Amino acid sequence: MKTRTIVLVLGISMVFLAAFAATEESSKAPARWTTEKAWDWYSRQNWLAGFNYVPSTACNTTEWWQKETFDPTTIDRELGWAENIGYNTTRAFIQYIVWKQDPRGFKERFEEFLKLADKHKITVMPVLFDDCAFGDPLQLDPFLGKQREPIPGMILPSWTPSPGKKLAGDPNEKPMLKKYVQDMVGTFGKDKRIIAWDLFNEPMNAAQTGTNDFLTEIFEWARDVNPQQPLSIATWDNNKELNDCITAQSDVITFHRYTDTNGLKKVIAEHKVFGRPVICSEWMARAMGSRFDTDLPVFKAEGVGCYQWGLVSGRTQCQFPWWNKKGGTVDPNIGWFHDILYNDGKPYRDSEVTVIRKILADKKLNLEAAKSIKKLLEPVK
Repeated sequence: MKTRTIVLVLGISMVFLAAFAATEESSKAPARWTTEKAWDWYSRQNWLAGFNYVPSTACNTTEWWQKETFDPTTIDRELGWAENIGYNTTRAFIQYIVWKQDPRGFKERFEEFLKLADKHKITVMPVLFDDCAFGDPLQLDPFLGKQREPIPGMILPSWTPSPGKKLAGDPNEKPMLKKYVQDMVGTFGKDKRIIAWDLFNEPMNAAQTGTNDFLTEIFEWARDVNPQQPLSIATWDNNKELNDCITAQSDVITFHRYTDTNGLKKVIAEHKVFGRPVICSEWMARAMGSRFDTDLPVFKAEGVGCYQWGLVSGRTQCQFPWWNKKGGTVDPNIGWFHDILYNDGKPYRDSEVTVIRKILADKKLNLEAAKSIKKLLEPVK
């Protein structure tokens, strides 16, 4: 009798412990994708050949997304030009304070943007947070309403971060920042029009808010809602501690690099060593040695996705280089820093658009090359 009782008690205890363990496991956020899952996702994509997009009528993300200045007519027209050239994806910055003011309205406008992108066969990589700031003086905090007019001769002179220095540094703001991440990723996390999530652009740039602890929290918040798309943050400078934090948590490896072809091959090799799909989410600055005729073939041959900076020249003034002061000009020997089209759709350089269109005509992904780094060790002649 005692033996049977002990067995019965032990059996009940084992069932209880198993149930407790299962409950505890289910309460944990999904883990980082395995390498197998990352490659399975990548193998189902075409070669990702895209661009970072801001409508030519917007000077920054607030002007882009707030109700008063959202411009679907321009977006539709410009994404149509991109489709005609052959692009199949775009990276798009969004703005926390616009969502915070009116989450429902913001998501309706974001949905309209996704519809327009999908109409033109273009997927979207949204960028949730950003530490970049430009202009003189720098604007380290975004604000609603009318934005600062672009300063002549300067690149991105009205740009502001998201959420900005003040809000990111306020501990009382943390619950709302979490809600923002989970609202956006939760709402659109199974949407096939979203190709991937870029959680934070260039952390620890001008606004200095993207600390390792904050980035880890953002990854956790996003994983809590279990999106079907990969999560990533791009490496962008030589901060080893920051880069280690980023690459250890990203499902796929992304990076930024403005360089010549030899430099590009080197940085691709450095990121392929992680054994995951690699995507360059920012490239192409003419003054830094970038060229469409030499660099696009490298991305394609290596199976590395790529998003050039810019499409249409407009209120972001990305034809000017980073180092220009107020009243600066474009070096006639080099040409525009970024962008490839005037705001009427005419190419800045016909020869460049001809090359882009030719290379992008076939976007079949070379998966075997995507997993290899051997050819990258050979110098470009």
